[in-house]
Amino acid sequence: MTMVSLGGIARKLFGSSNDRRIKGHRPRVAAISALEEQMKALSDAQLAAKTVEFREQLAAGKTLDDILIPAFAVAREASRRVLGMRPFDVQLIGGMILHERAIAEMKTGEGKTLVATLPVYLNALAGKGVHVVTVNDYLASRDAATMSKLYSFLGLTTGVIVHGLDDDERRAAYACDITYATNNELGFDYLRDNMKFDRAQMVQRGHFFAIVDEVDSILIDEARTPLIISGPLDDRSDLYNTIDALIPALTPEDYEIDEKQRTAIFSEAGTEKLENLLRDAGMLKGESLYDVENVSIVHHLNNALKAHKLFQRDKDYIVRNNEVVIIDEFTGRMMPGRRYSEGQHQALEAKEKVQIQPENQTLASITFQNYFRMYDKLGGMTGTASTEAEEFGNIYGLDVVEVPTNLPIQRIDEDDEVYRTVDEKFTAIIAEIMDAHKKRQPVLVGTTSIEKSELLATMLRNSGFNDFQVLNARYHEQEAYIVAQAGVPGAITIATNMAGRGTDIQLGGNVEMRLERELEGVEDADERAAKEAAIREEIKKLKEEALAAGGLYVIATERHESRRIDNQLRGRSGRQGDPGRSKFYLSLQDDLMRIFGSERMDSMLQKLGLKDGEAIVHPWINKALERAQKKVEARNFDIRKNLLKYDDVLNDQRKVIFEQRIELMDAENITETVADMRQEVIEAIVGKHIPETAYAEQWDVAGLKADVQRILAFDLPIEDWAKEEGIAEEEILKRLNGIAEAHMADKAARFGPELMTYVEKSVVLQVLDHLWREHIVNLDHLRSVVGFRGYAQRDPLQEYKSEAFELFQALLANLREAATAQLMRVELVQEPAQQPDMPPMEAHHLNASTGEDDFTEVADLQQPGYIAPENRNPADPSTWGRIGRNEACPCGSGKKYKHCHGVLEA
Repeated sequence: MTMVSLGGIARKLFGSSNDRRIKGHRPRVAAISALEEQMKALSDAQLAAKTVEFREQLAAGKTLDDILIPAFAVAREASRRVLGMRPFDVQLIGGMILHERAIAEMKTGEGKTLVATLPVYLNALAGKGVHVVTVNDYLASRDAATMSKLYSFLGLTTGVIVHGLDDDERRAAYACDITYATNNELGFDYLRDNMKFDRAQMVQRGHFFAIVDEVDSILIDEARTPLIISGPLDDRSDLYNTIDALIPALTPEDYEIDEKQRTAIFSEAGTEKLENLLRDAGMLKGESLYDVENVSIVHHLNNALKAHKLFQRDKDYIVRNNEVVIIDEFTGRMMPGRRYSEGQHQALEAKEKVQIQPENQTLASITFQNYFRMYDKLGGMTGTASTEAEEFGNIYGLDVVEVPTNLPIQRIDEDDEVYRTVDEKFTAIIAEIMDAHKKRQPVLVGTTSIEKSELLATMLRNSGFNDFQVLNARYHEQEAYIVAQAGVPGAITIATNMAGRGTDIQLGGNVEMRLERELEGVEDADERAAKEAAIREEIKKLKEEALAAGGLYVIATERHESRRIDNQLRGRSGRQGDPGRSKFYLSLQDDLMRIFGSERMDSMLQKLGLKDGEAIVHPWINKALERAQKKVEARNFDIRKNLLKYDDVLNDQRKVIFEQRIELMDAENITETVADMRQEVIEAIVGKHIPETAYAEQWDVAGLKADVQRILAFDLPIEDWAKEEGIAEEEILKRLNGIAEAHMADKAARFGPELMTYVEKSVVLQVLDHLWREHIVNLDHLRSVVGFRGYAQRDPLQEYKSEAFELFQALLANLREAATAQLMRVELVQEPAQQPDMPPMEAHHLNASTGEDDFTEVADLQQPGYIAPENRNPADPSTWGRIGRNEACPCGSGKKYKHCHGVLEA
């Protein structure tokens, strides 16, 4: 008997670990249900008073687990009264799973938003703040508005964080018991808080418990790229020009070019030549170019080499109006406003002798993995997480638990149809859409990209069909309404995998959304009641018609490289026990099929005599594709894991710096800390110029005198001290410390204790921030060159760790020296004390799927001159106002603005 069959027998006898975990929650569900009649008997005021009672119990020493059963019973009854929804038993189980630091996998339509209210209420009783994380501003606002009615009834406060709020509004939202926000805004606020100069300016108040909605999207898809805050760097034109001047001195033997890989590296001879040139220019620190202190110089040298040897004028870029403008390699069009990152554009500007624009510097950055791992407790919910269970376990320590549906799933998932060509596949899809439409069956067509959506829409129009909707997840509020109506009989909705998240497709249409939209502005109570009754009756009839037609039919135009995305699409159909159907259409020219050996399959199908327009359908193909997807997922997981290993190095250092900043801000007085730093600096400069056991005539007196003047700002007769009989380094140290102490004591007496504390904190924090920003840039540069160490049989990650540690030690030494030097020189100016200004900054998070900047996308919609799509006349461009580059073009072509009318602007 094989192990597989033994495992199968064991599962039948004992159930899977998932089954056992669900079963373990059943007694508590029964206990909550047993309290239901008791809760129903309470008045509204008595039910709301339970919140105060629970908080008193927690203050008396009870834990959240101790009060889970009565708290869930109260939340269930309050939900029934306020929202008109009573959580099912499976929803109670989902809530318990979230409370237990795990991910609840619940199918679409099972009411995840309501599930979250149970653990949110329970954990908010602790008074430390609960964060509910959503994928976009619209969902954060919508869920906060809906659920705040419930929380308010129970005496809790609700806040919401969206783009465009000021610090006071953010602080007030975080001070609430429950805060709804997007992952981008949470990370952005955390980074900005750790750049503030006063604890009172910070907006967040800790990281106690977060529930992440669409957890797979946020913690896996969006976690592929870090959240970055950047700002303009000081002008470093001289550095770029100096380095640029070195490149023409090199000969072809000094470097190696790989045009295919677009890489350029220096040979040993080239490195040696550059070391001599840099030494002559006084720019080389230490002995070798590859010493850790020279990481930034190496990075700029590499950029300069690429600028001269890889980038060609009038092919890769042009010089126009004293500016370097990139040329798009695919379209050949100029891209004004776009710049190469990490100093490459500045290297080109130096090469072409045009004005060098300031580089944008990373002021702070964090990956979502490391942000969300800061929470004491983390839970998540989604319809599809089990395919990524290993990643959730390894990186976040989260188990994935599949919660059974309230009613059995009735959806029929058909085998994939595989065609030889894309054209044949799309012809078959259009025929299938038309066929379903004749039966009045609602159809949702899923595509893997916006471009594919547009292609299918064009083909449908060419077939004489115009009655359909195309979504691309741009206007979340508008699209949520369209998605909600995708279950109306005869509706055809084409959507990318990201469209309509967080919105339920209900057969017949969504009652709440229609009521909200159609009763807006109707004041008369009788008229409202009559209209509401008519809408409810209409939706009831439409639902019956949709059910008779077979429910929602999900048609997918190809397999995504992630099974999870396929399952998300499939799961849109068959909610709450409704009938439904799903089918995937593939071709051998699809990306996934091409990557995994479609050539052999193509010749085999031709031998089997597969004719044009015919498809092959077999369960084995589904299995083969699933294996292919698993390979891609495993590779992507390895990439994310490797990225995280590097970021963990920075994260450990980030924690130390941020904790140090908060300690400095919280301390009533840092005079002692400053004195210790000053003493260490004096010991370091004396130790540097007066070696142990050296005679007085061997001392570097001139160097010591110069350093004392540079750092401590004293012109002291050190050469006279060195001539004194029997003088030792201890005596020199004692005198320097004494003079420095007296100088600072005099300054403190003049400033007064309160102002002196303020000055010390301000100086140390500003110096720390400046050095930390430089350190981040150095680590970025180190990261970009450390991969070459692999050629020398050295592990790049270990090299990165050890050199990052050396750089961090240097940062701490520089902090002591720079802060001491500034404090020794600082003097009072007759002006009121002001907090230092925060540097100019902007946030960025690249969407890993589209390459677009999430923050730019939101900002586009909030710019002055922006006009909502419904207020634009497609035929009159003067009514369009400001348009985001990635918006659908207002002319109605179905293309993005940047690919349509926006092309004319470039």
